[in-house]
Amino acid sequence: QLQASGGGLVQAGGSLRLSCSTSGRTLRSYEVGWFRQAPGKEREFVAAISWSGGSTDYSDSVKGRFTISRDNAKNTVYLQMNSLKPEDTAVYYCAAVEDRSLLGLRVTTDLDKFDYWGQGTQVTVSS
Repeated sequence: QLQASGGGLVQAGGSLRLSCSTSGRTLRSYEVGWFRQAPGKEREFVAAISWSGGSTDYSDSVKGRFTISRDNAKNTVYLQMNSLKPEDTAVYYCAAVEDRSLLGLRVTTDLDKFDYWGQGTQVTVSS
């Protein structure tokens, strides 16, 4: 149900923008997170955004370089990745979990809390 796209091959220092969208389900009331998994490593948290867009959180390794945002009218969440490093190479997944709160400020970093996952998109950063 979730579709991650925008991955590719880029040189170190370059930029990519990932997109996460759905077909047949609105993301409006869902918190969305981005996670990544490098070969031989555990899947790890990258960034998350509340359903309202009012709260975001980032892992320390990407803070200041990546920006998560959402356009609920387009049913899409973005991950803008700047100043990419070879260690950012991984398959990037988006995930969603419903949040029925009125304020929509909850942000979750625990991957076990997310119910819906996309298929992943490969990001490769060459040195």
